[in-house]
Amino acid sequence: MVNLETADKALKSVYLGVVTEQLNTAANPLLAKIEQTSSDVWGKEIIKLVSYGLNGGVGAGEECGTLPTAAGNNYAQFKLDLKNLYGSIEISDKAIRASQNNVGAFVNLLNAEMEGLLKASKYNLGRMLYGNGDGVLGNIALNEAGATYSVEVNNIQNFGVGMLVDMYDSAGNIKISKARILDVDRQSRTITIDKEIDSKNGSYYFTIQNSKDNELTGLGAIFGNKDIYGLKRSENNWLNPYKKSLDGTFELGAIQEAIDTCEYNSGSEINFITCAYNVKRLYIKNLSYNRINMDYMNIDGGFKAISYNGLPLYSDRFAEDGAMYILNTNDFKMHQLCDWRWIEGDSGNVIKQKLGTPTYTATLVKYADIVCDRPCGQAKVYNIFQ
Repeated sequence: MVNLETADKALKSVYLGVVTEQLNTAANPLLAKIEQTSSDVWGKEIIKLVSYGLNGGVGAGEECGTLPTAAGNNYAQFKLDLKNLYGSIEISDKAIRASQNNVGAFVNLLNAEMEGLLKASKYNLGRMLYGNGDGVLGNIALNEAGATYSVEVNNIQNFGVGMLVDMYDSAGNIKISKARILDVDRQSRTITIDKEIDSKNGSYYFTIQNSKDNELTGLGAIFGNKDIYGLKRSENNWLNPYKKSLDGTFELGAIQEAIDTCEYNSGSEINFITCAYNVKRLYIKNLSYNRINMDYMNIDGGFKAISYNGLPLYSDRFAEDGAMYILNTNDFKMHQLCDWRWIEGDSGNVIKQKLGTPTYTATLVKYADIVCDRPCGQAKVYNIFQ
């Protein structure tokens, strides 16, 4: 007979390994290229010593002359908090009792919940990879109509039906909490939620529930202008990656220029290129115009990419429109306190009754963040439109 104990054991022994593998290797091709490690994690923080520049203790001299003066590596200390990544499933007591004498029905119930959790987790992990950690999904365009349930946003790509979102004003004060997105119109860049919005004469933005300033330190932070990892960019030029605006044009030579610049400036060996969909279309158009054959290649996680001189070029739905990121993924690490785990209660159970309701929940968790050891070895070309 199926019961809560059976479900608990299934989540621990059957589903956890599958979910972990899927989230670590199949959520996003860029994430699949990033090494995961428990090193440099100290309590609730990542504290990492990284070297930059060259060792100064080398030189040439006369046969009996003075030996080179020792001058070791230059070091800097990165410091950032581990981010708390959660994913929860919920099963009603009625659904469990209805499937008590039918193992197949119960398995289908668990499978449906886990597939939904995986889909949502992959979506949000992929989105966070391109964010700057602030959790902002998009800003509301000026709404002169006042109270409404539907608003236009500046960046529709991050929104999905079913999300629970919070709305903040420009001062960071929360205005709406845990509103459910009912509809997303990508043509008009409009979302509809289940709570009334009053955004007249104000500046507002949305985040995933409880996620403001709590998301992974993604590419948006590396290529942004704010200080990073507890260090000032103005005092550490090696924290500044290569960035170039193409002012609405695109030529194949721009990719090679970025790769050459990274190699020239820092010795970086580029191994992965990711871009927005519109940039991929322009790249293909340029290949066709120049009568260059287009090759495809399989990459980690079961994904397929276009080949640029043997390098994978992958288009990602969450990449900034008009942008291409040219990366050495060997410089990236996901530092984690542990891999994905179920939160367990005092009794060791992962399934717990939701207080005051006839439902049971289980929560998956990972404490981690992403660090790029060599920001100056990465490149971004943007404003690519034609």
